[in-house]
Amino acid sequence: MFFTFRQGEIQEDVSYIVKTYFLNLEQAISVEVSKPTRLIHQDMILCLLGYKICTQDIKSELKNKADQIVRIFNRPIYIFRELINYLEGRRIVIPGYTFLQDLIGEAISNESIRLTSLLVQGLPNTIKDVLNELLISDDGLSRLAQLRKEPKDFSHKVITEEIQKRESIRPLYDITIKTLPTCDISNENIRQYANMVGYYSTTRLRRIKRDDSYLYLICFIFHRYQKINDDLINAFIYHVNKYINEAKASAKDQVYEYKTEANRYLKDAARVLQLFVDENMAEDVSFSRVKEMAFEMLAKEKFPVVSQYISKMQFDEIEYEWNHYVRLANTFKRNLRQIFLNIDFRGHSSNYTLIQAASFLKEVLSKKNILGRIKPESFPQAIIPEKLKRYICSETGINADKYEFLIYRHLRSCLQAGDVFVDDSLNYRSFEEELIDLEKWKQKDELIRRLEFPYLSDPVDLVLASFEEELEYKLKTVNERIKSRLNPHIKIGKGKNIWKLSREKIEDETNHSFYGELPQVSISDVLHFTNEHCQFINAFNHSLGKTSRSRAEYNSISASILAQGLNIGLTKMDEISDINYSELSSATSNFIRAETLKSANDLVSNRITSLPIFEHYNIKNDIIHSSSDGQKFETQFNTINSRFSPKYFGLKKGISAYTLVANHVPINAKIFGANAHESHYVFDIIYNNTSGIDPDVHSTDTHGTNEVNFAILHIFGYLFAPRYNDLAGRQNMIYGFNNPSFYEDYILKPVRKIDIQLIKDEWENILRIMVSLGQKSTTQAAIIRRLSSYERVNKTKRALWEYDNIIKSMYVLDYIDSLELRQNVQKALNRGEAYHKLRRAISYAHFGKFRVKSESEQQVWNDCSRLIANSIIFYNAYILSELLKQKEYSKSYDEANIIKKISPVAWRHINLYGHYELRRERNSINIDEMINTLGKVL
Repeated sequence: MFFTFRQGEIQEDVSYIVKTYFLNLEQAISVEVSKPTRLIHQDMILCLLGYKICTQDIKSELKNKADQIVRIFNRPIYIFRELINYLEGRRIVIPGYTFLQDLIGEAISNESIRLTSLLVQGLPNTIKDVLNELLISDDGLSRLAQLRKEPKDFSHKVITEEIQKRESIRPLYDITIKTLPTCDISNENIRQYANMVGYYSTTRLRRIKRDDSYLYLICFIFHRYQKINDDLINAFIYHVNKYINEAKASAKDQVYEYKTEANRYLKDAARVLQLFVDENMAEDVSFSRVKEMAFEMLAKEKFPVVSQYISKMQFDEIEYEWNHYVRLANTFKRNLRQIFLNIDFRGHSSNYTLIQAASFLKEVLSKKNILGRIKPESFPQAIIPEKLKRYICSETGINADKYEFLIYRHLRSCLQAGDVFVDDSLNYRSFEEELIDLEKWKQKDELIRRLEFPYLSDPVDLVLASFEEELEYKLKTVNERIKSRLNPHIKIGKGKNIWKLSREKIEDETNHSFYGELPQVSISDVLHFTNEHCQFINAFNHSLGKTSRSRAEYNSISASILAQGLNIGLTKMDEISDINYSELSSATSNFIRAETLKSANDLVSNRITSLPIFEHYNIKNDIIHSSSDGQKFETQFNTINSRFSPKYFGLKKGISAYTLVANHVPINAKIFGANAHESHYVFDIIYNNTSGIDPDVHSTDTHGTNEVNFAILHIFGYLFAPRYNDLAGRQNMIYGFNNPSFYEDYILKPVRKIDIQLIKDEWENILRIMVSLGQKSTTQAAIIRRLSSYERVNKTKRALWEYDNIIKSMYVLDYIDSLELRQNVQKALNRGEAYHKLRRAISYAHFGKFRVKSESEQQVWNDCSRLIANSIIFYNAYILSELLKQKEYSKSYDEANIIKKISPVAWRHINLYGHYELRRERNSINIDEMINTLGKVL
């Protein structure tokens, strides 16, 4: 991008150049350049760098490109970033910011007009009347408020309410599934428009243009119906897992009790055996008398337990488990039946027996028949595994309770594996439904061209050939370096091919001693300082569309951010601040939303990148190295996503706050259940990052790895660089393009040969998956969860795993060979840990527990904490930048180098707890008056 400037605007730069390079120059120089000269210089630069100017024709292309991008995702930063990538890929000079701003605004506006016109044309008047009723009538508003409310747990009462909600919007949903597919709208945009109903108050929804409110409500109904189905399925899986774990635990306890009891009576059993060799017993004693004497020594009912124990027969733990399901029958019927009857399960042909059995069970239960009274021959028995038949079936027939739970257990497993699916769902629909539909896929070349991913547009043979050349070269050179002792960090043990990679510890960078020299400042002052330089307050647009912001509004918004981010809460902030509760509550409801907080965080993050110190945070020159990791937080109230995790919460529940940190800056965050696998969200949190900080390399610990992340991140242009603690103990980390015998003399041996043909055969399906991810036509975490799951392995999944093995093998070889890479990965992860410490220090109140009652509120509180953290990091980075400029100007380069290495993640000089004025005149505490007041209250 070229800029025009005047002498006065660059006087500081001119003075620096003169002092540095023209020490003998006595007179002032002028750098005013005429327009013809400037254009000649621009042409020379363009010619040297191989760029071309952005002409009017190219601007027209940009307009068409923006119209395409906005249909994928309508966030301005996403459109801006895609347009910049488009221009850079074609080596075109970026046009002026105003042009891009107008272009993006126009694209978003045109897309809204396009969608509303399509919806208005296709929407029956009867449905418009229903939507109007939701917006206008008091009853409709209360229904809308009820629909917005998220379930707090998986209890029977809550699930019943969710089913009732779903049934109340079914007629509207049936219209949306016919209308929305005709509008060429991505799932991501549907979710964005649906969120508007949650973001905006009902008053705002009334006041905005009616066509826009129709669009938001239709997307909300569509999304909410499917989200309710997801919640029901999650509840189903949760309860089945709970009953299985309870039954298994009960079986183990029962076996333990039997063994303990048998051991306790072993001495008595020995006395019984002694009867048969007792010399004092008469020969003519009847056997009945012997039995009588034996039962006096050991109770009759204890004989089977002791005899089984003595004969070393195994106690049948499975039998005890299935018997426990019978004892749980009333409980699981109450919690599972209503979900089972209200979900339409479908499956692949390979799961015909399960779907048949489920249909049979649903038919019986829906008619309110008693399952135990159904004739045994009526039960579909093919679903019963051979090894379980003796527990579920008997000579008298089939145990109905065990059979019913068997169906539920099979459904749970197949839902998680993707073998059974639900059409009207976000996360549990069929894998085929997750992808771009086949009709649209006919234009695959155009879709791939729009995404501009090199590995997708190149022929698969060319891609694999380049991979083979690179991987085989790495295998050879890395092994040669080990053999010739050029890699001193590989420790060769005694025996053949035994090796170990030494680990290096990187020091913690948080709370550098430098900050101990700074004066204490209040966190409210830091927030105010950050706003003065970043203007993050501009992100908090009023839900009623008001654009003016008074000083009082800023104060109440910042107080609300502090109340939630510090985990104090609005009530406590009212008590300890000069902002009253009504102002705090008003600011929270009108301004504080996940959308506005995300934009505010982006403003601060982007401003940090403009500071001189920021480039020195690059772990490697010109490369931004990010990391992501989850931080566990206990939840004080039950929410739909809170889960038990004894390791972190004991007997309590909690969630995981997953954060993307790049160059010390927390640029994106996501909340999910504590038991969710972090690797499913790695791509999601990077690709949906809306800040101006775009990572090149991304690291996680081993929790962030799975069978597809190397492949997916590589295709999308990121280097995935996880940390491995025990590579030598992992036998499936390196693969080759030749048979294992080819590498006989290698220390690092590939475990097997890459199946090249499988990748070629499934390349078309791999392309479709990747384009679906790029087009945001699918829920990214859901599709990655299925692709990385071992529960069901199909040909496409195995092919993607093979592709992943190639990229992973090349990375592992680099990781083993390069000390610098391992240190860089550790540094990136340490920065994530440093942020976690800062985040924990910020939300200090109430032991850091989330004290909100919904998943959306958790996201808001977490992003408030992130905004406070970003403000602290900006404040520190600003100080370091100013100090760095001073030292470089005075040529104190040694001190400047020290400053470059100081982390901005520090809070020892920030007062997070309030300010106490101890020198002012104070009144004595009147205990008597206090006691009298309390006495009246009590």
